[in-house]
Amino acid sequence: MELCRSLALLTGSLGLVSILIALSTDFWFVAAGPSFSLHSGLWPKFGTEVPGYIRVTQSLSILATLWGLLSVIFLIMSCIPSLSIRGHPFLASSIMAFAAAISAVVAMVVYTSERWNQPQHSQIQTFFSWSFYLGWVSAVLWLCTGSLSLAAHCGRPRPGYDTL
Repeated sequence: MELCRSLALLTGSLGLVSILIALSTDFWFVAAGPSFSLHSGLWPKFGTEVPGYIRVTQSLSILATLWGLLSVIFLIMSCIPSLSIRGHPFLASSIMAFAAAISAVVAMVVYTSERWNQPQHSQIQTFFSWSFYLGWVSAVLWLCTGSLSLAAHCGRPRPGYDTL
């Protein structure tokens, strides 16, 4: 149980850090031409029209961040006996981590599908960049966090259970 809790806390924290870096950086998409290179992120400059798929990706990524933060908070509270809540902190952490993973996956699928279907120009090469990939990494890390938290929940001793 301790190993699962520690690994869940590690993967949850890494997922939180990776989504925060992805949200705050501007290297989601790169376009390179013969004499220029441009990059863009989820936060376009002021005064420009923001497409709907960017708004959806922003909203779901922020929601995933909040779910992931709650998951990590429940895991931290389970490590400190004086802060430990009654009930099932591992189960709550697992539910929050899976909600974060689902939100992140939907956000990334929306962004990927919309960017993938945009028209291409013959002299401009476009590709996804490292901030985009960090978004996907955070979704995978939260799936691991949810699984490890669920394993910790299932592996903990039940009240009234006597070991032989």
